[in-house]
Amino acid sequence: MAAADLGNAEWERSKVSNQDVNLLKRLGLMKKENAIRFPSEESYPNPPMEYRVSFVDHLIRGLSAPIHDFLRGLLFVYGIQLHQLTPNSILHVSIFITLCECFLGVTPNWALWKRLFCLRRNGSHNTTYNIGGVVICVRNDVDYFDVKFPDSVQGWRRRWLYIHEEDANSVEHNIVPFDGNAKIQRRHSWDAEASEEERKATEALMTRIRELQNTRGKELSGVQIIAYFLRIRVQPLQARKNPLWTYAGENDANRLSKDLAVKDLEKLVRRITSLNKKDPIPSSCRVKPYSSTNPLPKDHPSMDSLPPLPEGGDVDERAIVTDDNQEAPSFPVIKDLLRIGAQFVGYREYASKAEEKLAEANERANTLAQQLEQSEKARKKAESDAVDARAEADKAKADAAGVEDLKKRLHTAETSLSDHVAAQSAREEVILKRLTTQSRRFVARTAQEFQLDEPVDDPLLDALSFLEVHGSEAREGIDQAKAGLSRLFPYFFPKKEEPATFLNLAKCFNPSEDLGLKVRHENMKVAVENTVALVADSQQSIDWAKVGDTDQIEQSRWKSLIKAAKPNTKKILAYIGIKPSSTPSTSKPEV
Repeated sequence: MAAADLGNAEWERSKVSNQDVNLLKRLGLMKKENAIRFPSEESYPNPPMEYRVSFVDHLIRGLSAPIHDFLRGLLFVYGIQLHQLTPNSILHVSIFITLCECFLGVTPNWALWKRLFCLRRNGSHNTTYNIGGVVICVRNDVDYFDVKFPDSVQGWRRRWLYIHEEDANSVEHNIVPFDGNAKIQRRHSWDAEASEEERKATEALMTRIRELQNTRGKELSGVQIIAYFLRIRVQPLQARKNPLWTYAGENDANRLSKDLAVKDLEKLVRRITSLNKKDPIPSSCRVKPYSSTNPLPKDHPSMDSLPPLPEGGDVDERAIVTDDNQEAPSFPVIKDLLRIGAQFVGYREYASKAEEKLAEANERANTLAQQLEQSEKARKKAESDAVDARAEADKAKADAAGVEDLKKRLHTAETSLSDHVAAQSAREEVILKRLTTQSRRFVARTAQEFQLDEPVDDPLLDALSFLEVHGSEAREGIDQAKAGLSRLFPYFFPKKEEPATFLNLAKCFNPSEDLGLKVRHENMKVAVENTVALVADSQQSIDWAKVGDTDQIEQSRWKSLIKAAKPNTKKILAYIGIKPSSTPSTSKPEV
């Protein structure tokens, strides 16, 4: 029993979430205006002209318009549309293009593709899908990268949208416009194999792929390739100016956005693969990809091989086959019909829309012609009325010119005065704020409040009066301080010249060392020298070596010696020319 074809029943209203939209913005896929359009209320796709149906899960796996020529060729050769490929199939193509350009150093190669991949229907014995009804599979006899695809992508069919695909110069090279009624037909090209000549030409590439997979310590995995093209922010399935082996970092012309945050990148890799939160995400490839910093060797071979586009394609390879793999009858007329049908599948909707737009344009042209005829009559009448009105207007204008000029000048003067008053008020507020701040700082420094004798109740003038009081107080304090410091300067700095300014004079008395202690030590030295001189003059016999070796004197002993010395202190001071003060002297050991 044949499987049931879901047909249009697969489609339902698009459910693209705000989270999906934000992701597309972060990936740079909406940077170009109108690059993506989201359906409104329709439950079946109705794309505008030059738009194609795609899915959020296609875009985050490397798809972007304008579409890469290699993918264009695949769609033509296999006779399928974009919406008929599953997300994992799109990811297969992205990985293949990245592999070719970044690690093999060649353009995406059609002969190599045929050695690696084939197509299969996506469905069961009970159901035949149209959305995602075709799956790209790795051939059973090929050892290819373990990509770790998820078993299923939940809800991807509901997240559909429209992408802008500009029409090419030749309609044959355009992607087939959306046709939801077109049935998926299995073709010979789905299992197309490389010819013997193509196998020989691509054998070196196959060998290199095996080396990338199996070189110990430098193994390349499918997840590494996925993480790489997501990290460099270049969509593999987008038509680009330069191949990826010329990638120039953050300034590359093909980049769609800035680098993703590490957290966002890892989340995206896990979303499109089967990796879970415990699996590590590779931060780099074990094999250094080709780029502007790792260019291709000078003798690197170039191999160009794209899938055949319509004008160069082999129709026989695209022939439809039945489910039991029997070929269709090869009558010439049927072959021609098949060729024409294959070439123009999907364009009937395009032509229908063009005809509708042409009919609308003709209808609008007829309406405009009628309106033009009516407007011509109205124009002539309006010209006659305008002549009369112009004469009256000229007279009224002359009368009103003088009054209007005076009004304008008065309005200009009023506006200027208002602006000046506003500016003056703002200026006074700023000045008052600054004066208040300075007054508050002065009070905080001096710890002294002041009152005005005769305030004038004008905030600005009163603030200036306070500033004058503060200034007078500050000047008097500076004069007193300078006079005092000038008198002390010769004692503390006998060998220096007194600075001219008060600030430099004050800095001299604020060093890191204790000036008082230094002066006391100097005076102690002079007193000792004078005392020694007096004792020597008295011709007393004293062993000065023993005096110098004297241990520290106890406090009580020190006081008794000082007390015994006091009766002769005045005589000694008078001798060395110092007038003693009336206050009693104190003496204690310096530490």
